[in-house]
Amino acid sequence: MAHVLGQNQYGKAENRIVRVYRDSTRHEIKDLNVSVALSGDLDDVHLTGSNANCLPTDTTKNTVYAFAKEYGIESAEAFGITLAKHFVDNNEPIHRARIRIEEYTWDRIKTPDSSARFIGSEEVGHSFTRNGGEIRTSEITYDGTTVQVISGLKELTVLNSTNSEFWGYIKDKYTTLQEAYDRILATQVTARWKYGFSGAEGEAQPNWNRSYQHIRRHMLEAFAETYSYSLQQTLHSMGTRVLNNRAEVDEVRLELPNKHHFLVDLSPFGLKNENEVYYAADRMYGLIEGTVHREGVVPVIPVA
Repeated sequence: MAHVLGQNQYGKAENRIVRVYRDSTRHEIKDLNVSVALSGDLDDVHLTGSNANCLPTDTTKNTVYAFAKEYGIESAEAFGITLAKHFVDNNEPIHRARIRIEEYTWDRIKTPDSSARFIGSEEVGHSFTRNGGEIRTSEITYDGTTVQVISGLKELTVLNSTNSEFWGYIKDKYTTLQEAYDRILATQVTARWKYGFSGAEGEAQPNWNRSYQHIRRHMLEAFAETYSYSLQQTLHSMGTRVLNNRAEVDEVRLELPNKHHFLVDLSPFGLKNENEVYYAADRMYGLIEGTVHREGVVPVIPVA
């Protein structure tokens, strides 16, 4: 029986790069984890071992670092587009490049205000602390003609201490869950959204950083303002809020694990638990996933 080589790609994964801007006394930092994957005319390298069409993964790593100096990193998306176009447009055997980027945020360490400073101290903007919140993500693909940008975030933990219920669900002989009319709703958001930007000639790129901040804000506002009867309802509200307010986005996909908080039975101690003391369970958990997209748009964000 004959065998056929299927989809394949290669590249250098998780290139950790920190770019420091020292243009003034107030330094800026971009901290990225960049993964490169290339595909194209690569049959021979698999079938015969010929490396004639193979750009070494070490070269892709070097390119990431060199481009950080040569072009700078204004945003993860713009940097990824520059890399993807370079690999495809300058290497004939390479037909498609996929750049995945995680961005880590650093916050400035606050210094005392002027009235509290000791003599001789100065405010210098070179001290940072790693933000323990969400990680910004982006995935850029380029096939020589079209750019596709899917941005997002992960590990954004949110909680509503009330305004959440869960009742009226299917019950059978295996159901033990009690209906809840006032519960904690908590989740760790993984969100991805696809931009309408295609990279066509003359098409202006969105302001990627500003867009990210607004999309994040709209998701958080929807989470906070939705009186929730299910995490599915909250998911839909979050995705819809983004599409209603950000014209540059065509599709939003959310993965929301239900971070369960169970009331602790305090009756053995003669105490009544009035929705005040909870056990926070890290696993097992319900996992709610879904896509919200504009009418007429074919969803492209892959299911995890």
